[in-house]
Amino acid sequence: MAEKEDKVLKIKTIKNGIVIDHITQGKAPDVLKILGIDENFRDALTLAMNVPSKDLSRKDIVKVENRDIDTNEINKIAIIAPDATINIIKNYKVVRKEKVSLPERIIGIIKCPNPKCITNKEREPIASVFIVKQINPLILSCKYCEREITSEILTYLRSSQPSSL
Repeated sequence: MAEKEDKVLKIKTIKNGIVIDHITQGKAPDVLKILGIDENFRDALTLAMNVPSKDLSRKDIVKVENRDIDTNEINKIAIIAPDATINIIKNYKVVRKEKVSLPERIIGIIKCPNPKCITNKEREPIASVFIVKQINPLILSCKYCEREITSEILTYLRSSQPSSL
């Protein structure tokens, strides 16, 4: 009987850029959308999906060379992957590592699904504001109409409206 070899995940290192680790299984394509990465992106990109993880059982990983990340993007990632970590890489070294965290209020990122909500009126452009009521499972409440949305509703909204969460 042949011995089983331990399999090691090998992903090329990057000189400068970002590594987003501990992404909820299957959410890496959503992370790419948040980062605005599409078929026209020309720098090195590594996408690993359904990778074994001690903490999550399975996870996704995204590595993007020559790319930085802003607070708005981090907040969007926190909504879909609350266990994600962001690593900033400079000269092949991790210079900053942070776990994403949801802010108490999510402003202008998610469109309220209530068509009668004041944030959906064309005459009065008002940014949506959602209050985080619960993190796991995710429950958000619209500040204006009090409509509650969950991660399942967010998944539907993303698939029906690719430009917004």
